[in-house]
Amino acid sequence: MVKINRRQFMGLTIVGGGLTVAANLLAKSTKSEVNKNKQLANLTKVYQSKNGLLEVDLEASYTAVNLSGKTAYLLTYNGQIPGPRLEVKPGDKVKIKLTNKLSQPTNLHYHGLHIPPTGKGDNVFLEINPQENFTYEFEIPPNHHVGTFWYHPHFHGYVAEQVFGGLGGLFIIRGELDEIPEIKTAQEEFLVLQDFALDDQGRLFSSNHMNIMAGREGNIITVNGEINPTFNLNQNGFLRLRILNASASRFYNLSLENHPFYLIAATQGAIASPQKMSELPITPGQRVEILVKGTPTPQTYRLLNLPYNRGGMGMMGGMRGGMMGGMMGGRQDLDTPTVLATIKFDGISQSGSLPTKLTSISSLPKPDKIRTFTLNHGMFPGMGMAFLINNQPYDHQRIDTQVKLNTVEEWELINTGVMDHPFHVHTNAFQVISRNGKTEPDRVWQDTVLVLQGETVKIRLSFQDFTGKTVYHCHIFDHEDLGMMGNLEIIS
Repeated sequence: MVKINRRQFMGLTIVGGGLTVAANLLAKSTKSEVNKNKQLANLTKVYQSKNGLLEVDLEASYTAVNLSGKTAYLLTYNGQIPGPRLEVKPGDKVKIKLTNKLSQPTNLHYHGLHIPPTGKGDNVFLEINPQENFTYEFEIPPNHHVGTFWYHPHFHGYVAEQVFGGLGGLFIIRGELDEIPEIKTAQEEFLVLQDFALDDQGRLFSSNHMNIMAGREGNIITVNGEINPTFNLNQNGFLRLRILNASASRFYNLSLENHPFYLIAATQGAIASPQKMSELPITPGQRVEILVKGTPTPQTYRLLNLPYNRGGMGMMGGMRGGMMGGMMGGRQDLDTPTVLATIKFDGISQSGSLPTKLTSISSLPKPDKIRTFTLNHGMFPGMGMAFLINNQPYDHQRIDTQVKLNTVEEWELINTGVMDHPFHVHTNAFQVISRNGKTEPDRVWQDTVLVLQGETVKIRLSFQDFTGKTVYHCHIFDHEDLGMMGNLEIIS
């Protein structure tokens, strides 16, 4: 695939029924690639650690895959959408060899994992060039949070394109939550939510300038590479859904039609006790786990994506609802609910009560230092429109924030822009302290938090175990690639 520099990007125009200059370049550059990777199998493979070691080979390539009976040409790990599911336990060692068969540089980020951000760990500054490979090696700490995590590319400037093309997969850490009797006996299903912008031939559209500024969204939404798949709820009456938003920009507002569900885990694992809910927003990069309880009689439930408006940029926001919005599918979720999946229960529920306690969560102590981060966008000299943190676009050579190991900090996140921004911090998790001055009662562990337009959110972080350079950024990947990211250096 072709890399477009900033000057070319800023000058893109709509041509030929919505295709851009970049689309023509893309078609020329990827035709030979996909011919080398013809395959239509789309069964998600699971790799589990054995004797304390997970060893996996991953290959990133442009591949023909099957999306509910239709051929699509996407970016894949090992020819799969989503990529293989990886499962480990705290204390396990991990060895992942990534081979790059793309025509762009790439790498891997282990989203949510508390592992070294340098060397062969969660090093987002690595550059794995086309036809090269790299072997990641790290250990999951024995006290690591148990939960649903994921991996995806994180080479700056290409992140949105590669994730929007399909690259991403689940990384599961199993442990004490899985052993709670009511959860252990529940039927477990994994749901990876991805959207794609495909033409009639199943090939990726290349987004134009306005879609990229807003954060690109696709005209097809898939769950585990399928459109509206069906899950069967068995006789024990509890269904555990582990859900990942692996989309590049799309927010999902989840609801189970005419039926409640119970939140049991967020991005960094279990919450204190189950919370009954009727709808649940989930931003790019976030994960949730919910329990669905069967009814006394057979019933079919639809998992819906309810309308959600994450904001816009004046004319750009309007444009997304017009010609380009229709073609890319970007704002269809503003009007009507979308069916993501169907759950069928054909028996009589034999389920008992929900667990009353899932885990114990201790609040972080008062901070050693307080910082403020302003999220916005604007014109920047020599760059045109950019997304900014503290009025600066990303510079890979600049250290934006330097913190000390074994300290606690409180970060005030202020969104003065016109769009919602999910804010993600690598390496160390955090707790949300307040929103607009109102204290958050539940200090659950998070790694990605939504900061609504006009909102101020305070988070508290504890920097533990690892030194080195990593990043924080908006998890709308187009915004990250266009500047809304900062370098974080942890020193001893």
